[in-house]
Amino acid sequence: MAEQPLLKDEADERAVLRRAWPYLRPHRARLGVALGVGLADSAALVAVAPLIGLAANSLNSGDRGGLGLAVALLAVLAIAQLVLARVGELLLIKGGESVVRTLREQAVENLATAPLRFLETHRSGELLRRATGEVAALAAFVRMHLRNLVSSVATLAFTLVVLAGYSWLLLLVQLAVFLPLTLLVTRWFQRDAASAFGGKATAEATVAATFSETLTAREALQTSRGLAGWTRRFDRENRHAVHAARRALRVENRIDLVSLIEGAALVVLLLVGGWLVTRDSVSVGTVVVFVVASRNLFDSFADISQLVGEVQTARTGLARLLDLLAATTPERRPARAEGLPARGDLRCTAVDFGYRAEGLDLHGLTLDFPEGSRTGVVGETGSGKTTLSKLLCGLYRPDGGAVTFAGTDLADIPEEQLRRRIVLVPQEVRLVSGTIADNLALVQGAPDRARIEKTVDELGLREWLEDLPGGLDAEVGQRGGNLSAGERQILGVVRAVLADPAVLVLDEATADIDPVTAARLEHALDELRSDCTLVVIAHRPATIARLPRVVRLDGGRLAGDETAGGSRGSGTPAGLEVRG
Repeated sequence: MAEQPLLKDEADERAVLRRAWPYLRPHRARLGVALGVGLADSAALVAVAPLIGLAANSLNSGDRGGLGLAVALLAVLAIAQLVLARVGELLLIKGGESVVRTLREQAVENLATAPLRFLETHRSGELLRRATGEVAALAAFVRMHLRNLVSSVATLAFTLVVLAGYSWLLLLVQLAVFLPLTLLVTRWFQRDAASAFGGKATAEATVAATFSETLTAREALQTSRGLAGWTRRFDRENRHAVHAARRALRVENRIDLVSLIEGAALVVLLLVGGWLVTRDSVSVGTVVVFVVASRNLFDSFADISQLVGEVQTARTGLARLLDLLAATTPERRPARAEGLPARGDLRCTAVDFGYRAEGLDLHGLTLDFPEGSRTGVVGETGSGKTTLSKLLCGLYRPDGGAVTFAGTDLADIPEEQLRRRIVLVPQEVRLVSGTIADNLALVQGAPDRARIEKTVDELGLREWLEDLPGGLDAEVGQRGGNLSAGERQILGVVRAVLADPAVLVLDEATADIDPVTAARLEHALDELRSDCTLVVIAHRPATIARLPRVVRLDGGRLAGDETAGGSRGSGTPAGLEVRG
């Protein structure tokens, strides 16, 4: 079996910004301007302390001119900071939201084109959490915390520079008391932060996945009386999520110890500063600058400390999202398969495929489906029919051999060209909320109403459509709940025919529908254009009887074929070859 990229429960948080840079690069100009305005805002805030120090010295020496100048500059600075703070906040939020939008769109695009085997390997709730929940958390961080983070870091850096210019001795004393203890507390937080916040995100994703599966399997759980056992499982996972959230909160609360350290540092600053003033080593204004700027210093540390938890949550969410994007990045294919005809033969050559590493589910299949042919595929449950259908459509990649269309490997055909030529109608047709016309328009080219009605007529389904209340304007309901299983299958076939594929593959399209609806569907298939290759996987005898050729699978191997001209049993018919 080909190795599938698996998402780890705890994402790799190393070099997160470097990994995110490709998504930041298109917005670097906007982010650069926002950061520049933010830095100017922080510089204006830090400049307040030196001006207050100037006013204190002027007052102490009786210099009214200096005092007036300091007050005037403070007034100008206050207005400038107010404007810069508002503009910087708006610019930073807009820039951050642009990045979040890019990540959101990329996640949706990647999941829409991700290999089917990857999607089947992971629980839908886990993928949903990473693609929507993590993006929502990043958006909330951008709106509420990003500006404070940038402002706090810049203010801290500018304050240290200003204080060093006034008195390196007082700065060293203050840092000697404040910095080591703060670093110890921060280190204590960081030691357990990744596992705590990562564990919280994983536990919440597990709860979301189980809840999503509960909605999907609700009928089976109710009818089989398995709801009680499933509820116990949900309760167990929910308790684990609560425990993980409490652990993350305990780790986050460690940062609050920084407030106690701030108080101790300020007391030491006043004692040492007063002593230096009595010795004429520094002026009163310098001590005032330190007292005022220390507020900036401590507030910055406090804000950063309070934001550490939010930053860690955002960092974890970003890492989980980047892991998803990395695992689902589409393989590079040629922009266009030159010379690929609109119609052609479909062929499997010595195809091997396995869901598990220890064995194969399909063994060396070599099959030809000539252009315009009509073929049925039959076999017992587990014989490999559905697997073959997904290989024929390029939804699975074979572990050995190749599947080709018109001589070109499906892996080398760009997704757009491949989906235009080969279409699968699965046993369970997916519909979206809206009308029948809305669902039929979900094909390449978005066919208009006239084309939809023409296709319905060509397939002989006008009477069926008119029997529906509202016709094309009938509401299908949530997940197509207003329609029967057979009606959903008919919509799936009509939608596939609107795509005008070269190859149409139907997987058990008539398995769970009533005879009347099945007859309508079979008649519609008879009306397909003659150059459309049709591959029908079915158990229904009436469906198989309408096909001129039948391929039989047994245990993932070709067991034989039956044609209108006679049966060859397990022999090798024309156009078919058994390998392995």
